[in-house]
Amino acid sequence: MGKKSKEKMARLSFKQIVLIVAPLALLALYICSSFSIIISKLITTSSTNFVENQGEKVEYEVRMAFEPPALALNSLVENIRTTSPSQSEILGIVKSMGVQYPQCAAIYFSTATPLPEGGYLCMSDDWKAPAGWTQVTRPWFTGAVAAQGQMYAGEPYVNARFGSMCISFSRAVYDNRNQLIGVVGCDIPLSTLTDILGKISVSPNTKLYIVNEQGLFLTHEDESAIMKKSFFDGVELNTRVYNATTLLDGKQHGFINKGHFYSVRKLATSPWFVVMEGLVSDFNGQIQIWFNIIIIVSVFLILCCVALNAYLQGKTNAKEAKVGAQLISEVQNLVVASKENAATSQDQSAAVKEIVATMTDNNALSENISTKIKDVSAVAKKTSADVSDGVTYLEANVQKLHEIAEANTDTIDGIKALGEKIENIWDIVTLINSVADQAKIIAFNAELEASSAGEAGKNFHIVATEIRRLADGIIDGTKEIKERINEIQQSSDSLVLASESSTEKINEGVSGANALSERFESIKNASEATAESAGDITTIIQQQAVASEQILITLKQIAAGVDNFTVATENISNTSQTLKSIAEDLNKTVSDEANDSPKSKESQGA
Repeated sequence: MGKKSKEKMARLSFKQIVLIVAPLALLALYICSSFSIIISKLITTSSTNFVENQGEKVEYEVRMAFEPPALALNSLVENIRTTSPSQSEILGIVKSMGVQYPQCAAIYFSTATPLPEGGYLCMSDDWKAPAGWTQVTRPWFTGAVAAQGQMYAGEPYVNARFGSMCISFSRAVYDNRNQLIGVVGCDIPLSTLTDILGKISVSPNTKLYIVNEQGLFLTHEDESAIMKKSFFDGVELNTRVYNATTLLDGKQHGFINKGHFYSVRKLATSPWFVVMEGLVSDFNGQIQIWFNIIIIVSVFLILCCVALNAYLQGKTNAKEAKVGAQLISEVQNLVVASKENAATSQDQSAAVKEIVATMTDNNALSENISTKIKDVSAVAKKTSADVSDGVTYLEANVQKLHEIAEANTDTIDGIKALGEKIENIWDIVTLINSVADQAKIIAFNAELEASSAGEAGKNFHIVATEIRRLADGIIDGTKEIKERINEIQQSSDSLVLASESSTEKINEGVSGANALSERFESIKNASEATAESAGDITTIIQQQAVASEQILITLKQIAAGVDNFTVATENISNTSQTLKSIAEDLNKTVSDEANDSPKSKESQGA
């Protein structure tokens, strides 16, 4: 093989290494990083919880060292305040408590009256005060008085009697009138607290201290550091963030910083704090070992996967060569078929588009005809409605004519009956006229008789004259009535003739209206038939338009499908060409790899 072939083989090997190793390496890196982050979080959380739990445990143990003496002092205060015991009784109680609480170096009671002025001091260890010594100036006494009945914890001091540093606890005693009786107290050596802390085991590198509010040590393995050195001077903490002000604030703190854990808790019965520090590695050492094992196993598995993948890659190359040759042959056939399908699809697409254009015009024409038929149907319906209204009006008119004819007939009959009644009135008038003539004759005869009667018939003569005059008036009235009756009879005869003539004309109008009504009825029937036919035609044309529209939609879908098929065929053809190129490249690559294989080298060397 030449230099060019060797460079090509090296390039191919590098690509294979990248393709095989890189994904697995990234996956392993991701898994290891995720494990590292998760484990770190778990270690931090677990360590923090452990620190808090251990801090609470330590604070409890130390508090238990303080609580019994505090309870003893409280009990002693209540006993003295309620029973007012004598000095000897108080001394007995103090000695008994000294036996019960051996952690206390001394338990004592002092009266409020100074010793030089007659007061006394009872000590559990029988210590006697030297001459001139007074208790009222001692810190444990003044502190208790200032605390006003609360427990007072003094600063550590060197007890000359014991030769070691002690802490004093004291409490003032008041009577029922709130008058100071005295002060009870006890001394606890700091060595006792140191022993208590030494018995608490947290981890190999954990250190426990008790410090005051300024951070000064109250307990330390080096007694020279007590009340002289600060806890914050010897720790790897940022003192700007972690100092006496931020940590010794009465709150509970537990945190991890720079591989160390810290816990700060306040002692409930004193102004002091329990501080714990240690190495986080004391807790996570085993976890770190398992984490390293996981990383080693992951790397080993990755190497195994790389080897297996390389073996499978060699077998795959051999299969790819055979598949590539078959793929090229099939792709060539696919290219030829795709081109033929593309040509056929284009012809079908053109034909379908022509049909779509024709159906579009036909659909538009059907919609135009449908519109016109709708207009004709609307006109026919309106005509039918108008004719129907006309028939109704004619029927009403004929009805009115019949009513007029009947009323006219009734009028003629009434006029005739009125003529007959006028004839009867004529007879009555004649009778009245006859009676008036006779009354006139009688009145004339009465006048004659009254004239012959002289003065006696004068009044009768006047009455007869008036009767005759009334008879003349009745005769004249009857004449005028006769004239009016004659005029009424003439008018009645004329009205009868006119009414009979009107009746004939009304009958003629009724006959004409009936004929016109029949014609209108015929027109109405024709209009209704026309409107119904127009409606049927409209329905048919609408159905035809809907069918045409469905056909048009279907043809458009077919056209779109043919277009899509054409495009798809062209895409298949292009894809086939690309696939052919890929297959050729693949076949060439497999051939090159086969030529670059060790067997090929041996054959070439031979």
